[in-house]
Amino acid sequence: MAKFKKQRKRFDEINVIPFIDIMLVLLVMVLTTATFVNQGIIPIELPTAKASKKEDAKKEITIYVNDKGELFFEKERVDLKTLEAKLSTISKEQTVVLRSDKESKFQDFVSVMDILKRLNHEQLYIITKE
Repeated sequence: MAKFKKQRKRFDEINVIPFIDIMLVLLVMVLTTATFVNQGIIPIELPTAKASKKEDAKKEITIYVNDKGELFFEKERVDLKTLEAKLSTISKEQTVVLRSDKESKFQDFVSVMDILKRLNHEQLYIITKE
């Protein structure tokens, strides 16, 4: 009997269709989670209750520090002592937003943060530009 050698097929191409399918699924997953991370919330519809009481939405308190080191409490120019007096009158749960100019001195920022820390304000946002 004669032995025949198997001829090897030449491997000229790669089938990339399964790779493309996997990449499209990963792309959809990344885009879906990226929108949740960007917004910071997942949209849900809350159930209703008849015995609930409506909470008053508390307005944010905004503190501005401009490039000259001037402090503003809700668009009213104040000094550090007046700022501390005004912040001591608001609730500790009140949200405080700090907007500081990029050209302002770091000491002005630290002074405001020191007042907030001393008064135990923990609901603080520092606004920056992307």
